[in-house]
Amino acid sequence: MSIFAALADPTRRGIVESLARGALSSGEIADRFDISASAISQHLKVLREAQIVRVRAEAQRRIYELDPHGVNELAQWVDELRSYWSSRFDALEAELRKPASKPRKRRKEM
Repeated sequence: MSIFAALADPTRRGIVESLARGALSSGEIADRFDISASAISQHLKVLREAQIVRVRAEAQRRIYELDPHGVNELAQWVDELRSYWSSRFDALEAELRKPASKPRKRRKEM
């Protein structure tokens, strides 16, 4: 599954936003949402498979954090998109700063 398909779901985006503030256990993640722990587990699985989050074991707990690989891939895509639009906006600005040309007079028809 692609990163974008994984992030298409609002719950998964919410999980990613929570993890952007720091690592959380699966229980802490589940406490933040009004869905079952099983459903959260499925969302976390999708995010792991898309390499957006990674998990490590600490005793009996599973700790989730953002996976730099997937986040960097996403950031690179955003940077490319930003670069594309930046050049377009620069061209638009240059066009808008050009002095206005005088309108041509229309010839009267006879």
